[in-house]
Amino acid sequence: MQEEIKAVILDERAMERAIARITYEIIERNKGVENLCLVGILSRGADLAIRIAEKIGRLEQVAVPVAKLDITCFRDDGKRPEGYADQSDLPFDVTGKRIVLVDDVIYTGRSARAAMDSLMSRGRPQSIQLAVLVDRGHRELPIRADYIGKNLPTSSTEKVHVLVREQDGVDKVYIN
Repeated sequence: MQEEIKAVILDERAMERAIARITYEIIERNKGVENLCLVGILSRGADLAIRIAEKIGRLEQVAVPVAKLDITCFRDDGKRPEGYADQSDLPFDVTGKRIVLVDDVIYTGRSARAAMDSLMSRGRPQSIQLAVLVDRGHRELPIRADYIGKNLPTSSTEKVHVLVREQDGVDKVYIN
């Protein structure tokens, strides 16, 4: 049974524009990309981080390091499977780096908090910023995104779905 799509929020072109806007804002706010690293929250945040890094590379002719961060063991909702192995791929030391965490959706803020806890357990970054494709509101923690592709006021009963071509074969954000 296929789930019903209430509304398509971003199609492929709109997602591309949102990612481009986030990329330019990251470069501008950081006055370039020196000492900058992108860390994507698994799973779709990691795909978005790679895209942002590629776009930065084309614009600035600099390869920005990218990491994938698994926050499963830092979540506060007890969803840690027994015997779980961390899926993170963090090929650089975070100490002293300007880190931009990248996620697909920010909702309660708990995933962002878990990601910060995970990063801090690995070193002491110079700073941590947060980039999200969709901000749907309803925070439970005092966390805000520094870079937002799309603000999307939703009810708490609605669900936001982000599809990325790397995993889903299509770029799309929709609610149901």
